[in-house]
Amino acid sequence: MSVPETELVIVVDFGGQYSHLIARRIREHNVFCEMLPYNTPLEEIKNKKPRGLIFSGGPSSVYKDGAPRIDPAVYDLRIPILGICYGMHLMAFQLQGQVSGAQLDESGRTEIEIIDGSGLLGCMEEKDLCWMSHGDRVEAPPPGFKVLARTAKTPVAAMAAPERGLYALQFHPEVVHTPKGQEILRHFLFAICGCTGSWTMSSFVEQTVAEIRARVGNRRALCALSGGVDSSVSAVLVHRAIGDQLTCVFVNHGLLRKDEAETVQAVFRDQFNINLVYVDAAQRFLDKLRGVTDPERKRKIIGEEFIRVFEEEAAKVGERDYLVQGTIYPDVVESGTATAAVIKSHHNVGGLPENMRLSLIEPLRWLFKDEVRRVGEELGMPAQIVWRQPFPGPGLAVRILGEVTAEKVDLLQRADAIVTGEIAKAGLDREIWQYFAILPGLYSVGVMGDERTYAHTVGIRAVHSHDGMTADWAKIPYDVLERISSRIVSENKEINRVVYDITSKPPATIEWE
Repeated sequence: MSVPETELVIVVDFGGQYSHLIARRIREHNVFCEMLPYNTPLEEIKNKKPRGLIFSGGPSSVYKDGAPRIDPAVYDLRIPILGICYGMHLMAFQLQGQVSGAQLDESGRTEIEIIDGSGLLGCMEEKDLCWMSHGDRVEAPPPGFKVLARTAKTPVAAMAAPERGLYALQFHPEVVHTPKGQEILRHFLFAICGCTGSWTMSSFVEQTVAEIRARVGNRRALCALSGGVDSSVSAVLVHRAIGDQLTCVFVNHGLLRKDEAETVQAVFRDQFNINLVYVDAAQRFLDKLRGVTDPERKRKIIGEEFIRVFEEEAAKVGERDYLVQGTIYPDVVESGTATAAVIKSHHNVGGLPENMRLSLIEPLRWLFKDEVRRVGEELGMPAQIVWRQPFPGPGLAVRILGEVTAEKVDLLQRADAIVTGEIAKAGLDREIWQYFAILPGLYSVGVMGDERTYAHTVGIRAVHSHDGMTADWAKIPYDVLERISSRIVSENKEINRVVYDITSKPPATIEWE
């Protein structure tokens, strides 16, 4: 799908750890935001007609060879620009300011002194707090710029040339540790860029439905339906656009959660009245995965096999031109961009084969997970679907470390059902973003009935998140963890140990593979 046709702010990504968070914060003001790599041609940026640009942070030093740069002609476009951290260094460097390595790094919550609070920083007190994370600093601003703020270690903590629409901050307004950060971004978006905040989920649905109708015309489409939130919302959204021209194909790859295949069929046939083809391909996928232990190979094998199954089904039900997928923005980012390394190839992005015969429709490609849920609510979808916890396309294959076998899948399904059941029973299912069991391929010694055992270890993963890009481990009450552990071990003789993953993202990812 193309970028939504609405007022747009572009985040120019220089590889910063908070780049995606800047985009999230902008969207929270009902302004659509797209992230583009720093080496995007200037003409392409101009053609998108953005209301404003935000230069992200990044790990490089602008004065070193090979540091990422942008065409300096960007400053003459008369498009408001806000540089953040590295973005500020770059602006200063390219406009003849002075940037150097700071004698002392400045990290964490920092007191800032506001020198000029008449515009961008008008929401801040004379002495306020912000979040710093930098090694370099601007020693002197470019000609024509005025210093807006400073700290004990940074002589230029904010600067601006308002008549040129150029602004820059050394600190990070996008993180919650800068208390006035959202107010600063709001001022930039509305007072400086002239945005109106017209991008809502209602407008997104209306525009996307119209775009899909225009693109598909009287042709037909298949939808890759997994039953998860993303593919379900995609299916209902496309069905609203083209009705019976859509056929949903639900592939049971044998890697689903316990009883999931039956639940998905019942919901979509009974509640949504959508054409649904059920394909039991469990053995086919297990055969393809036999002997495979590398997680990237698993994802790519599953991704390609999904496409092949859909193409076969398309041939059976009649010619189809389009394949609908529930790809969302974090899938695209994690699968590797021009400024970010591949974290893991999502089966619907990095795992797609090059010689596909179907054209893709990805109506949610620009949305974060929480935005997808809001679209689902806008479409009137039931809460049990909209608020279902995320589930990876490759399914349990990426929660079973090492080779995937039917026996391991069955064991993990049983353990996972206990985890999800006890979380729901404790009333934590809407509070915790994602929670599941993992089979890490570890065996340990145990004792059952006065006899020595040597059996599987099961891991439990539960996290809090808003968009899947970052996550904190969930502090599940001990009594709930105790019930989960006790049930898993007592009801599954193949398991004798349960461990709890207490790692956040980063440095870990939510899934184990």
